Amino acid sequence: MESHRWLPLEANPDVTNQFLKQLGIHPSWQFVDVYGMEPELLSMVPRPVCAILLLFPVTEKYETFRTEEEEKIKAQGQEVKPSVYFMKQTISNACGTIGLIHAIANNRDKINFETDSSLKKFLDDSMPMSPEERAKYLETYEAIRVTHESSAHEGQTEAPSIDEKVDLHFIALVNIDGNLYELDGRKPFPINHGQSSDDTFLEDAVEVCKKFMERDPDELRFNAIALAAA
Repeated sequence: MESHRWLPLEANPDVTNQFLKQLGIHPSWQFVDVYGMEPELLSMVPRPVCAILLLFPVTEKYETFRTEEEEKIKAQGQEVKPSVYFMKQTISNACGTIGLIHAIANNRDKINFETDSSLKKFLDDSMPMSPEERAKYLETYEAIRVTHESSAHEGQTEAPSIDEKVDLHFIALVNIDGNLYELDGRKPFPINHGQSSDDTFLEDAVEVCKKFMERDPDELRFNAIALAAA
């Protein structure tokens, strides 16, 4: 299924901000590090925050949980507002880019785009599409692929070879119409994590991040960055 393969991105604000700039996003919103989940460390994050990207390890424990969660939601149902922009991931290692697209697409009312923004064009074109069609469109959308590739080489660590198996994965957390959604292109649908608001979004999103960490207490490879007003 995943015949397309990109280089992985780092969860590094310098890399993601440069990426957004190249995609034509005005720097009125910038990614910043979330240094920890404790209140005093969260107080260092500028407000308001409109999205969180979480990088986490895909372990056996996580995959077991993911299957159970999917079955539970399919059985019980959940509310997903029609305004949620969600896309599937069909390109290996594109989760960082898909996380960025989810973060920006679901905050379009707040984001300022440059006139020739390649990301705005992608979003305008893909709005009427299904999550699967959006994934296919990204496979052929050269402007984003080329930008992703140059950003993947920008990180502080050397980019791994394109064939190396990467077990780290990005998801986006966003507040849409008063609900906190987890957007992960590997999952069949968005996950509604309950009520949130612009004021409490960072704390609410951190509670979701903590659950990821609690499921894998032996793992240290977690990293969160916040899209905050600059």
